[in-house]
Amino acid sequence: MASTAMPAHHRTTLADSDPTVAAILNREVKRQQDHLELIASENHSSAAVREAMGSVLTDKYAEGYPGKRYYGGCAHADEVETLAIQRVCELYGAEAANVQPHSGASANMAAYFTFMKPGDTLMAMNLAHGGHLTHGATVNFSGQLYNVAAYGVRDSDEQIDYDELRRIAHESRPRVIVSGATAYSREFDFAFIRQVADEVDALHMCDMSHYSGLIAGGVYPSPVGHAQVVTSTTHKSIRGPRGGMIIGDADYVTKINKTVFPGLQGGPLMHVIAAKAVAFGEALRPEFKDYARRVKANAQALAAALTAEGFRIVSGGTDSHLMLVDLRPFGVTGKLAQDVLEAAHMTTNKNAIPNDPEKPFVTSGLRLGTPAVTTRGLGEAEMKLIAGWMARVLRAPQDEAVQAAVRAEVAAVTQRFPLHDLA
Repeated sequence: MASTAMPAHHRTTLADSDPTVAAILNREVKRQQDHLELIASENHSSAAVREAMGSVLTDKYAEGYPGKRYYGGCAHADEVETLAIQRVCELYGAEAANVQPHSGASANMAAYFTFMKPGDTLMAMNLAHGGHLTHGATVNFSGQLYNVAAYGVRDSDEQIDYDELRRIAHESRPRVIVSGATAYSREFDFAFIRQVADEVDALHMCDMSHYSGLIAGGVYPSPVGHAQVVTSTTHKSIRGPRGGMIIGDADYVTKINKTVFPGLQGGPLMHVIAAKAVAFGEALRPEFKDYARRVKANAQALAAALTAEGFRIVSGGTDSHLMLVDLRPFGVTGKLAQDVLEAAHMTTNKNAIPNDPEKPFVTSGLRLGTPAVTTRGLGEAEMKLIAGWMARVLRAPQDEAVQAAVRAEVAAVTQRFPLHDLA
């Protein structure tokens, strides 16, 4: 008689089958619980998002798109991908979407490959002024395949020089102009950039990866309607799983679809797409608008408190969730600051500031953001505490006693704002 028992590998928990990996994950749970996450590109996803990511959809191949798959058994894959598309279009008021890109970088690659040929000119924000690697860095495919014309910020106020942007566009005649950045705290004038793109017969593409949650929450200008193509990650401020997406005008997204599949990717990550659907659903709820409002308020409170402690905030403040901190008044580099702040249980990342005299691996600055600590429940009062802790640690960066004292004060706050669903 045949056994009806479930196969052993379906019954075994991670702790039983691979205690080594289970122990590593448990240590990461503790790290997230004990540290304040101040990296602008990180957040804490919900238990529901993580449950979807760990679902049986990881076992399903679904090459193609809903209703046009190359494999059988895709009825439920079709359902969840269609739902993700519907939700993200509703969230941003977009005509069409592709939710299959594995990352923000692959979403950008798909857009570039659709509308440019190698050797064409790509115009985007200078990496040294806040742009992303995929916006034309020489070490990245974007800088290797395309001729890059970079725009940047003025020396006087460290904000985008739009007159210079227009001049560079008319001089270089790019095929694509990219708005969006990875380390620029101010608002983009998406309407102006579209106007310039139209003047030189270029496509306006926005990479809203950093700002997507704020845009969904209505506290940062939307590029939709100004950029024909909008790319994004699905984590960061939108608080979903790690992945990418593309939204925009229907005729442009339709062209990009063929580049994503079969041009660049095979089978989509259906478990991640399910988690994207969950995150978009969460962002459609009224409470997400309050979350986005608090993220921005916390960022402005943190910037003000850091200024009061003697730090210099690049451009003088922030209109978003992030800020660049010039550490030179404290006489420390970004690399040293990152290390000693982590010892005090505050996680940050070193980042170049405009016209940075240090090398990219050292830097003169830190990039800070408030999405993760806001998810945790911290408010403006705690932002003042964080600024004070950072100042104490960086005034005596070699003093382990100061780090230990601050670490104890951080622990009191992390215990007051626990990450319950990570347990």
